[in-house]
Amino acid sequence: MKAGLGLPGSRRPHPELGALRPGPPSAIFTADETSQDSGYRMDYGVHLPLIGFGERPVSLRHLIHYTETAEGLGFAALSVNDHLLFSRPWLDGPTALSSVLSATGQMDLMTTVALPVVRGPVALAKSMAAIDILSGGRLIVGAGPGSSARDYAAVGIPFGERFKRLDEAVETLRALWREDGPQFRGEFYSTEGVDLDPRPPRQPGPPIWIGSWGSEAGLRRTARLGDGWLASAYNTTPEQFAAARSRLGEHLDAAGKTPEQFPNAVATMFLHITEDPDEADSICRNILAPTLNRPAQQLRERLLVGSAEECAQKLAAYQSAGAQRIMLWPIKDEFTQLETFHQQILLQSPQNNPTS
Repeated sequence: MKAGLGLPGSRRPHPELGALRPGPPSAIFTADETSQDSGYRMDYGVHLPLIGFGERPVSLRHLIHYTETAEGLGFAALSVNDHLLFSRPWLDGPTALSSVLSATGQMDLMTTVALPVVRGPVALAKSMAAIDILSGGRLIVGAGPGSSARDYAAVGIPFGERFKRLDEAVETLRALWREDGPQFRGEFYSTEGVDLDPRPPRQPGPPIWIGSWGSEAGLRRTARLGDGWLASAYNTTPEQFAAARSRLGEHLDAAGKTPEQFPNAVATMFLHITEDPDEADSICRNILAPTLNRPAQQLRERLLVGSAEECAQKLAAYQSAGAQRIMLWPIKDEFTQLETFHQQILLQSPQNNPTS
């Protein structure tokens, strides 16, 4: 396996990039001298299992046990996604994240992504501030327009307005979190007369990473409004990610930001490690394809479904492409899959096992 697949528990701050993102040590990506992406070492987080794939009824005990398992294995971050309506049952993300805070240790907490237009920026600012306060300032707010017209129809907002509303919603979030600073007044939102005490402990608020699948407009928005970039694993490949990251760097330069200090993560990396190719094909064909509305073969090629060696090769390609964090989402047998990933991929990397 390719050197440089870093064990999350071994993260250490890079002396030149310590100010990449303010916060506790867990919020700083780390250096890896063997990485082709100078200055960073790719680490790993996990999504909370919010989608009902039919294995078991959801319970608080299950979510806490999952979180404790991920934290004990040294994963760097815990994240939740956001939908009101979906093709399968979907547990509310911000509520689920707040319910497991006591089990998260020092992991970063992330939304990948939350929907400020669907939820309303005032309501989202309030709930995100609460999570940031209760976690001691460990939250990264991923925000995006969302891809579901059903979510927008449910709250009576035209789907075609999602992008221009998102631009204003991000500005609204920041204005609501700032202790001192100008109010925001836009076409859709205003913070005049709105005081959301208590505010987040970090000022001017938690970092906001923008979700984009890699369109030019999305990358420009990310550079203009974001503190980081969230890509979607089932909507990209390592080659496409590298190309989008290069274009993002150009937009960051134009926006007066330093590309080398702009973090990224690849979210929704669904995971099922199996040495049985028929089982891997079945997972993609019968579970993921109807859930994500993508071709089964495309998902088989893009996601971490297959043998440990196949998965390691895909991850090595992402590291070479400059990905800094991969957010894993086990499809079934979550505890076994997290432990298998740790044992068969991370610990088998030559960097983490010098005797191998």
